[in-house]
Formats: sequence, structure tokens, C-alpha cells
Amino acid sequence: MPDGQATAMTREAALPTWNLADLYPAPDSAELAADLARAEADARSFAARHTSHVANLNGAGLAEAIATYERIEEILGRVMSYAQLLFSGDSMNSDIGRFTQSMTERVTAISSDLIFFTLEINRLDEAALRQKLTDPALAHWGPWLRDLRVFREHQLSDELEKLLHEKEVTGRSAWSRLFDETVAGMRVSIGDEELTVSAALNKLSDRDRAVREAAGKAIGEAFGKQIKLFSLVTNTLAKDKEIIDTWRHYPRAESYRNRSNMVEDEVVDALVTAVTGDFPRLSHRYYTLKAKWLGLPKLQHWDRNAPLPDDEDRQITWPEATSRVLDAYGAFSPELAAAGQRFFDHPWIDAELRPGKSGGAFAHPTVPSAHPYLLLNYHGRTRDVMTLAHELGHGVHQVLAGAQGYLMSGTPLTLAETASVFGEMLTFRALLDAEQDPKRRRIMLAGKVEDMLNTVVRQTAFYRFEQRLHAERRSGELVPDRIGEIWMDVQTESLGPIFEFTPEYNVFWSYIPHFIHSPFYVYAYAFGDCLVNALYAVFQGGHPGFQAKYLDMLRAGGTKRHKELLAPFGLDASDPAFWRKGLDVIAGFIDELEAAS
Repeated sequence: MPDGQATAMTREAALPTWNLADLYPAPDSAELAADLARAEADARSFAARHTSHVANLNGAGLAEAIATYERIEEILGRVMSYAQLLFSGDSMNSDIGRFTQSMTERVTAISSDLIFFTLEINRLDEAALRQKLTDPALAHWGPWLRDLRVFREHQLSDELEKLLHEKEVTGRSAWSRLFDETVAGMRVSIGDEELTVSAALNKLSDRDRAVREAAGKAIGEAFGKQIKLFSLVTNTLAKDKEIIDTWRHYPRAESYRNRSNMVEDEVVDALVTAVTGDFPRLSHRYYTLKAKWLGLPKLQHWDRNAPLPDDEDRQITWPEATSRVLDAYGAFSPELAAAGQRFFDHPWIDAELRPGKSGGAFAHPTVPSAHPYLLLNYHGRTRDVMTLAHELGHGVHQVLAGAQGYLMSGTPLTLAETASVFGEMLTFRALLDAEQDPKRRRIMLAGKVEDMLNTVVRQTAFYRFEQRLHAERRSGELVPDRIGEIWMDVQTESLGPIFEFTPEYNVFWSYIPHFIHSPFYVYAYAFGDCLVNALYAVFQGGHPGFQAKYLDMLRAGGTKRHKELLAPFGLDASDPAFWRKGLDVIAGFIDELEAAS
């Protein structure tokens, strides 16, 4: 066995896997069956007691009803968290697939008895609700009621809402499952290796350009073979979204996502306009520098994440990665680090590389009565350390916000990325400050710029791709070639003239899971990155009590909107100049790299 392979296997063997027993001991456990039975009985009792009577409740009565509703929903949330995490760990296991589908159907059926409650709350007259909110017991639920009312004008009749809810298991959820299982089952042939999609994508960061090229072409070939299926899934879900958006009277395809993020369409437009206008100042300029460093007249798509010539990109062991991230967190706030340490003291992280496991990375909040779980695929690269810092930020945020309870602990996507991106920045700054070698500092700075471009420029390009795709889908189904043309257009626009794109790249849109699972989610990454850049500048400026205010922001969960959360730091995301501050940070890093070249 080659030494490198043996080392990799040793490293992989030491990687942690999660234990989901804190949710349930097993899919067939008595605890899970009991929870389902209790939730079903309680949901029916709740419906029998409150259907058509919500308007008659006084403030204290409505508060009590919401507390009961939250308790039932949290049980259902625990069940679905368990099923989803099992599926993420091994989506190729048919027993797990069947279990996940069964739980989805069972939970959907139970929750159908609860749909009436939020619909009736939203039919309450504003004056009547204000009167009820004078009761301190109901005032506690004010933030949840505020956010619920955002969807008031888009609400359908009770019968239609229940139909859409129950049809979800054979609609969007089923198509998403098909996508996940297809990608998990795919193998990419690179030389003599048969790799998972995640492992093949990792090859695009290989030092050897020939390996990167082979990986790029092989990934394109593998997804090209499935492109009709992925195009069908994409077309169907886009049409499904159009139908629902039309019935709900959303003005634009992205409007629902913005409402759920508690951010105005205009704020998102300002962000996208600012980033798009800065493509030449950011990505075009940086990748021109990178081509020069690599000694290439043009870059291909497989060169985008190539290591720089002087970057040894040595393997970083899991214990070393853990230490780097926790030390960076601890230097900022011992309390933040202590919350993060819990994820390593307990089996709450799955970093192992194995077939059938979901690619990429995520932090699943599960429910406040349990704890979050983190998933990543750790290959031992510097980028993987940053991914760990990112997902741990999510996890710590979810732990700190858990005190707000199941209904109010979750944050809009735009704010959900704050702690994760801030955790990345803390880790990067700690590593950069400790590095004395100018050459190594330049490499680290370039790596950070690439991560920021991937977060801000690339995700904004993804958003523009979705905008164009959903707009064109309204005129009829898009053939795979047309989807590929849209993809190539936005990639050319965002990455700049230094890139040439070989034909196989036109199918690379099809591996992005966010397009399937969460349409228009992607701008939240750019939102979060620019927000954190501005926030970190305030921290560096010595803002008094910054750490305490930052932790308070995380503890607030979903109880406050972005204006309230940022006000203590003197920031306002509705101000167009706000986005310029965030983008100037990236541009400043590129200025520094140009000066050193």
C-alpha cells in the first residue's frame, strides 16, 4: 500500500462520527414510537379544542395555546431531525431511505391537524391582536407572532393549505430525495479510481494540474450522463414553485425566500447590485493575479481552486484542526470557545469520509431540548479547517439561541450565516497573525480571498442563475442545453475574461444542492459575509463591549430583526453604503496581494 494512501486511511480512521442516540436510540426504538403516538394524540386534542376558536382566546389563553403548539411541534422536529441526519449519514441505505420517507409521511399527517392554528392567528384583526398582546404572557411570543404575520397576505384557505401541506411528501420532498439519492449513488471515474462526487470535487483543488483537469472532465462526464434527470427535477421544482407563488401572490420568484429571511426585496437587490457591480474590482482582478502566479495565459474552470505554486498545502490532522479553531474562538471569547468545546467532548460531529454520506457540510440545529449536530467531509486541507470553523459557528449559535425555545430560536438565513462566517474570520485572523513568513502570509491571504470570493461572488452568481432560470421557466420547460447556457453566462460574468470554459462545465450547475432544496437560499452567504466583514471592522476598531454584544446577538436567536441586532454596533444593512464596507474589505486584501506581487 502506498505511504500516502496509508497515511490518508490512518487520518480518516481517526475522524469523528456522530452518535444520534441523544435524539433516539434507533429507528425502531420504543422512545420514537411513543413520541409519535403522543404527538398524534396531542395534535388531535389540540385541534378539537381550538379549531375555529382562536379568535375567542384572550391573551393568556392564546399564550397557553402557543406553548402547547410549540411542545407538539418540537416532538415532530426531533423525529424529523433524527430521520434527516440518518439519511445524511448514509443515503444509499435503502432501509434508512424507507424510514426517512415513512417519518416524513407520518409527521406530515400529524402536523396536518395543526395547520389551522397559524392560519387562524393570521386572520386576527390587527387591533384585536394588539389588545391580546397587552397580556405579558402573550407578549413573550411577540417576535414569533410578528414573523408569522409577514405571510398573512400570502395565506390561502384552510383547505388549500392543508392540501399543499399533505401533498409535499409526493411533491418537492420526493423530488429532493430523488436528487440526493442519485448524487449519493454516483461514482466518478478518474484514472483507476472510482470516487464519490464529494471526493471527485476535492480533486479540483489538487496541486497537479493534470489531476485537476482529469477531475473536471470526469465530473462533467458523470453529471452529463444524468443531466436529463437533473434537468427534469429542476424544471419540475421551478414550475411547482411558480404555481404556488402565483396562488400566494408573491411578486417575484425570490420574494418568498426574502419574506422568510425577514428582509425586504429592496435590501437583497441592493446587495446583489453592489456585488455584481464589483465583479471587476474583486473576482476579475484576483483571478488575473492568480493566472500570473500559476504562469497561465488563461484559467480553466479546474484552476479556480488550484493551490498556489508556493503553497505546500500540507495535510492538517483533525486534532490540529480542532486546536486551531478552538484557540481562535477562545482568544476572542472564552465563553464562545466553551460552547464550541462541547461539540468535541461529545459525539456531535461527523467528519468521516465514506460512500453514501452527504457531500459538503452543514450544522443541523435539531431541537433545543437536544443539541445541534455538525456534518463535514474532512480531507485535511486548510479549506477544511475553515469549514470546521464555519460549521462550529453555526453550532455555537444554535446552542446559545436554544434558550429562546423551538419556535423562536431559529434565525433567518441572512443572520444564520453571521456566526459561521465570523468564526471563519476569527480562525483566519489568528492563523495570519501568528505567521511571520511573508511568503506564507501571502498564500494565506490569497486563500482567504478565494474563500470570500466563493462566498460572495460565486453565491451571488448562483442567485442570478436562479433568477434567470425561474424567470425563463415561466415561459416553458428549459432543455438541458439552455440551462447550461444560463449557467455559463453567469459564470463568465462573475469570474471574468481570464477564464476559458470547456464544454463539460455547462453541467456543473446540476451538483448544487441548494437549487433543489432551498431555492434562492444562496444570497444569504453573500449577505452574511459582507455583514461579518463590516462587523469585524467594528471589532477591530475597538468597539466597547463588542464580545458581550456579539454573544447577546447570538442568544437572541430569531427574536430580533437585522436592524435591531446590528444597531448596537452602529450598523444598518438597509443602508446601501453598508454593503460597500463589506466589499471594501475583500478589495483591500486584493490590493495587498497586488502590492506584494
